[in-house]
Amino acid sequence: METPLSPLEFMRRARRLYATREAVVDGDLRWTYAQFFDHCDRWSAALQALGVAAGDRVAYIAPNTHQQLASFYAVPQIGAVLVPINFRLAPEEFEYLIQHSGATVVCVDPDYIEAVDALRPRLPGVRHFVALGGAREGWLDYAGLVSAAAPAPVRPPVAESDLLTINYTSGTTSRPKGVMITHRNAWVNAVGMLVHMPMSAADRYLWTLPMFHANGWTFTWIVTAIGGRHVCLRKVEPAAVFRLIAQEQVTFLCAAPTVLIALANAPAEAKTGVPAGVRVLTAGAPPAAATIQRIEDELGWVVTQLYGLTETSPLMTICEPLPEHTALSRDGRARQKARQGVEQLTGGEVRVIGAEGAEVPADGETRGEIVVRGNVVMAGYYRDPEATAAVMGDGWFHSGDAAVVHPDGYIEIRDRLKDVIISGGENISSVEVEATLLRHAAVLEAAVVGFADERWGEAPHAFIVFRAGCEAAPAELRTFCREHLAHFKVPHSFSPVVELPKTATGKIQKFVLRKGRPNLAAQ
Repeated sequence: METPLSPLEFMRRARRLYATREAVVDGDLRWTYAQFFDHCDRWSAALQALGVAAGDRVAYIAPNTHQQLASFYAVPQIGAVLVPINFRLAPEEFEYLIQHSGATVVCVDPDYIEAVDALRPRLPGVRHFVALGGAREGWLDYAGLVSAAAPAPVRPPVAESDLLTINYTSGTTSRPKGVMITHRNAWVNAVGMLVHMPMSAADRYLWTLPMFHANGWTFTWIVTAIGGRHVCLRKVEPAAVFRLIAQEQVTFLCAAPTVLIALANAPAEAKTGVPAGVRVLTAGAPPAAATIQRIEDELGWVVTQLYGLTETSPLMTICEPLPEHTALSRDGRARQKARQGVEQLTGGEVRVIGAEGAEVPADGETRGEIVVRGNVVMAGYYRDPEATAAVMGDGWFHSGDAAVVHPDGYIEIRDRLKDVIISGGENISSVEVEATLLRHAAVLEAAVVGFADERWGEAPHAFIVFRAGCEAAPAELRTFCREHLAHFKVPHSFSPVVELPKTATGKIQKFVLRKGRPNLAAQ
């Protein structure tokens, strides 16, 4: 009587319960669930006609469109494995991921067809290239294939241990690794999210988070599970985000901290008519308390911090609000919300361990590494048993994130282990220093890295993006930091920059900043 745990169960249920409800909005396109699933079924049948069988990999390079959303149903319901690729990568990176995944079909949005077209002679394993919008010479036409296909694909049995997706890591320090997510991984993560953040058919979800990023934190399936409305957005621009929120009466969205910063600093006129009460989930990098405070105070939205990695399907913890948090001061609530929180009910066991493997004391000071085991942890890295063993060999997945545990049990990330700055024998959290700098009225974004120092071994250096029309001298920033930080944590030097290098998911690429060390003599 057991039914495999799979997001495909959400699709089956939604067919029965939500057929006439509006499912997808993408520009002028508006589909009910019946229309959306008919589209998915026809594309599944078309893929089978192209020779795609269970276990085959189908890659997508596309922004948040209805075609990309459909891939999360059409590909797995025929037993194939979806490979959603970061569309902001360089062509040679497309080539590597397509080849490494062994994709036999590659589906590409018109914006990226030219880049992929040049790679085709170097991709002998790909049998079919599909243009997701408009006919292209030498490409199969997605719309034509869908319209010509039968509406009833063959659905082979799917086991919950089968691969659902291969999601590639950002590859900031090495080649990207293919994270193997099973049907069970995704189902458990999606249901756990709904336990902590209940949603209903009345919710309207705006796709500000890339769907390719850890399967949109499983909201590609969560929204469907409760019969909500998917509002697609090709490009995240504050004006477009606020326009759609007001126009579609959006109630829910997910965003990296960099997106929240952009929204908070958008012109006041862009926010006209934007409803209060929008629920926002943020993760991907530790958000500053100041950013959360601005979003909640100025927009009247409710921000909740999550934590996880692509390797954990992706969500492990949530900064769960408690009744006693309402008694905290305004600043205190913001600082509490900036923590990564506690285990999700279905997220597995999460610990913070020291160098010897014992859990660190819950004192808010002693650092250790976050490790996790449970049903959300990936099956491993695709075609990379050595890397899999390196992070999972002892029965725990090792995150590489340095954190403390507060007396109330809430975890707070202090840095990536590789980003901790050791100055004069003292550990400095770059995240803590960045959060302090973001409290300065002139600072829009900040990134802190350690540079070699003859006296201290390493010394913190801050890269600063100022708000439009604002600036602050290094001496002023240094004084501000000394008012809020221990003196050894204060950056020794500051560099104003126009923008910070980031991954497509909003994470600051500190390795790029370390390579481009500025001339600090003047400071």
